[in-house]
Amino acid sequence: MLHCPRNIVKSAFFLSVFLLGTDINAALAADPTGDWRVADGVADIRVAQCNGSMWGVVAWEKEPGGRDTNNPDPAKQSRPTLGMPILLNMKKKAGTDSWEGQVYNAKDGQTYASTITPHGTDQLEIQGCVLGFLCGGETWTRVGPPIPSSPSNSMAKESAKGAPSPKGAPPKTVGAANPPAAPKSPAAPKGHTATADTVGDICLLGDIARFAH
Repeated sequence: MLHCPRNIVKSAFFLSVFLLGTDINAALAADPTGDWRVADGVADIRVAQCNGSMWGVVAWEKEPGGRDTNNPDPAKQSRPTLGMPILLNMKKKAGTDSWEGQVYNAKDGQTYASTITPHGTDQLEIQGCVLGFLCGGETWTRVGPPIPSSPSNSMAKESAKGAPSPKGAPPKTVGAANPPAAPKSPAAPKGHTATADTVGDICLLGDIARFAH
């Protein structure tokens, strides 16, 4: 019978724990879901996966009661900015930790081609371009933990590769009934006031549900 020296067994154990932790950290670093504070601190954007695409909406405002007054569509100029989609139908770029889609800029009422890229576990880089040029961007800071995908959302991603969802089917959402424990979220930046969450699961919002099934 072979016997392994105790120090070799101990080293192998700690190596396996280290590698497991590395894999977990890498997965979190590539996860853009959760709540993010925009660069100027006036709002938080909640990012979640809805049927395989990333969407982001305004989940908190420093000054409540904002309206989408700069929208070129007069019918939308009175809509509340709280709960308003900002990141639109963003798809994963093959071979990268980035997602491509569109971003709506409420400051000028325009929609731009955009890319989001997580950096580490607590920063999200947003890049937007007009017709492929005049590019600019900013970095958002995480204020809420990643949002786990539910089993139904996983099935939605699989069905998206094949036949489309039946007409009239309810939108698939994120957030399982008993989701796995999320990593501890970082402390909210100074000036963030804890308020009741009035946005909830963004995949159920009308402006997203119309496109996310």
